[in-house]
Amino acid sequence: MSALPWLHPDRVALLEAALRERILILDGGMGTMLQGHQLDESGFRGERFEHGHDSAHAHDGHAHDHHGGCDLKGDNDLLTLTQPEIIRGVHEAYFEAGADLVETNTFNATRISQADYHLQHIAYELNREGARLARAAADLFSAKTPEQPRFVIGVLGPTSRTASLSPDVNDPGFRNVTFEELAENYTESASGLIDGGADVLMVETIFDTLNAKAALFALSELFRARGARLPLMISGTITDRSGRTLSGQTAEAFYYSVRHARPLSVGFNCALGAEDLRPHIQTISGVAECHISTHPNAGLPNAFGEYDETPEQMAAVIGSFAREGLLNLVGGCCGTTPAHIKAIAEAVRGVAPRALPTEAQEAA
Repeated sequence: MSALPWLHPDRVALLEAALRERILILDGGMGTMLQGHQLDESGFRGERFEHGHDSAHAHDGHAHDHHGGCDLKGDNDLLTLTQPEIIRGVHEAYFEAGADLVETNTFNATRISQADYHLQHIAYELNREGARLARAAADLFSAKTPEQPRFVIGVLGPTSRTASLSPDVNDPGFRNVTFEELAENYTESASGLIDGGADVLMVETIFDTLNAKAALFALSELFRARGARLPLMISGTITDRSGRTLSGQTAEAFYYSVRHARPLSVGFNCALGAEDLRPHIQTISGVAECHISTHPNAGLPNAFGEYDETPEQMAAVIGSFAREGLLNLVGGCCGTTPAHIKAIAEAVRGVAPRALPTEAQEAA
């Protein structure tokens, strides 16, 4: 993968220069912001899917009306097509709060995940348009603040299947997805993200490292086919206080499982709040040859599934991470808002980013 040239060398150079200078700020939760709009099912469906079929594809001789009776509420990725002004507004709100990079609204934009809504045929389009919306917002803010260029992270979520574990407790050998199926899904989604203008691709919220390996394999093949590559970010999720991913790996084992991809960054997001992620970030910060990222939740969910950690509380913890020299990129996941991102940006401002091991050795 590393022998290929960059697809956007100028933007990669800008990103690498910014990473040397300071801790970069990621955005916060997309779902959290969308919930605030309180959209009903027709709001998700929009005009395009109003009559129970995909009117944009009706001309191809396939009305794609098989999802007509399917409830589309909750398909946040679909809002990229049906409520694009809302999605772009979320990106702009995070850039306004100080984010250097925003993530595309494509967490579930794979065929596998969209099959839950019978919308697998729009997976590529969701990724391409998701990247275009984020690209437009990034370009707008880059023009406003040339000294702070803004970037787009194309998000590849974990899908709703797991290649390592059986969904049937009575049949531990059963799998409901293959490595090849996952790779095909990731290839299609990543193609859309690249065509839409993403600067970086992030395989995130990884609970099963085998899924991530399928994504990394797919990306290496896709880059080879295109003759150019994008930087990669890899972010796992420690699913509970056991300190392991769902497929059973410790933070250190996870890192060594994905380092072959030579990522721009490795880190952890979701599942836990910042304080609970601290030991795992410390662990990979001690071994990783690349940058370290984290975007934790706003604490652990309460009895109502909501997140209570205030921007000030979260920023205080993140600020201590930064002063310990653990971070290169930081933002928020579930429950975080532009207010959280603004507070985090202020907490790490002026704090030196974590030095890469080669830089630390040269300085010594």
